[in-house]
Amino acid sequence: MKQSIELDSKDVRIVRLLRKNARMSNKELAAKTGLAQSSCLERVRRLRMARVLTGYHADVDPDPLGIGLQAMVAVRLARHARSDVEAFERHLDSVTEVVTIFHVAGANDYLVHVAVRDSAHLRELALSAFTERPEVDHIETQLIFAHRRNHELPVYLDLDEA
Repeated sequence: MKQSIELDSKDVRIVRLLRKNARMSNKELAAKTGLAQSSCLERVRRLRMARVLTGYHADVDPDPLGIGLQAMVAVRLARHARSDVEAFERHLDSVTEVVTIFHVAGANDYLVHVAVRDSAHLRELALSAFTERPEVDHIETQLIFAHRRNHELPVYLDLDEA
């Protein structure tokens, strides 16, 4: 269950440090935040319980996994009925090649990051996972040549030393 939580500058520092390195030990995290190890551990637990920290991940090189091509697929739905939106999202959740789903405002309704073996795989995915879906009116695919993830997040809280 998600809890309401008020963050202070120490909490924000913990979040920023873990965003950069989720494998950081509690000992190192405590030292970098100026907290006792037990206090740091309790804060991390509280941040997880409040769903501020929602998970941990590993950055992975796609090449050894056979991923030779990545793309963003812009999707425009035929209708915006809740049932169609929910059905399409459930479908995307089941597609192995889908890396990230963005539900967006504007001319398109979704931006979907996909990872595939090659252009033939991308073509087949576009047909089977997108254009053959009754909810989909239009797609546009853009190849991703490279991408980087920013490990920093902006903080819009009024904190003294965040």
